[in-house]
Parts: sequence; structure tokens; C-alpha cells
Amino acid sequence: MDAVMDGNTKLAFSAMRRILRSTETQARALMTRTGLTPSQLVLLQKLDGTELTASSLAARLGVSQATMTVMIQKLEARGLIARRQCSLDRRRSWLSLSPLGQDALRGTPDGLQEKFASEFGKLQGWEQMAIVSSLIRVADMLDAEPDAAPLIDSAPSLTTLPEA
Repeated sequence: MDAVMDGNTKLAFSAMRRILRSTETQARALMTRTGLTPSQLVLLQKLDGTELTASSLAARLGVSQATMTVMIQKLEARGLIARRQCSLDRRRSWLSLSPLGQDALRGTPDGLQEKFASEFGKLQGWEQMAIVSSLIRVADMLDAEPDAAPLIDSAPSLTTLPEA
């Protein structure tokens, strides 16, 4: 393969490996320190100071309802989120951070996404668009799922529910 790989291709693969390695390293550090995946952390951040339904959370995070159900079950089992029945429609419930969830959120380090967002925000608009279009092109070249959530998480997919 090295014979057919030119210098630019090698540089591109090297950059992608660096990004993947950084993502995995940050995810492991977050899990070690807090027991949370990056996706779970983002979910807790979305609930900070508000109440949302599971479907609203799924839409905001860009994940399927099945994925959201699994994430909620795990966070609820750890006591990090609270559920309140809707008074108008008993089939709906509102989710919010529990006091334990608020503590967990305060104790988490700035993640890779926050660092990227901060640095990306410092770029000029044309630089941001160049990066976005290049990343979309790379994702298309790799036949990546077009509906991927805007979360950086190297954890295995949570799209399937555990068997009963």
C-alpha cells in the first residue's frame, strides 16, 4: 500500500489518526475521571438548568430515540437524571439533572468538543467553511453515515436496546 500512497495521502491518514487518537484518549480520560462517555456528558450538559423530554433531547443531540432511551436508562440508573411525569399527559415525562447529576457536571473537565468549539470559533468564517467542507468530503469518501450525531464519541454505538 505504501507504494501507491503519495505524500499527501500519507499526511491525510496521519492527520485522521491523530484526530482519532485524541478522541479516544479524551474519551478514556473522561470515563476514568467521571464514569461518563462524551455522549453522556453532552446529554447532561443539555439538561443543565432545564427540563426536556426524551424526544426533544434526541432531536437536540441528533441521535435516534432508541439511542436516547439507552442513554437515559444508564444515567437514570446512576441517579444522574430525574424524571417527572407530565401533569397534562401521563405518557410524557420531563427529564432534568438530579443533584448528583449537577455535581457530576460541575466536576467534569473541559472536553474535546469544548476545546474544538473554542478554537474553531476563533477562526475566520472562510477558514471554518474550508474545514467543514473538507471534513464533509472526507466523511463522504469514507461512506460515513450521513446522519451521525454532532458528538465526538469513540464509544460503541448505542442504537440498539439491550435484550429483555
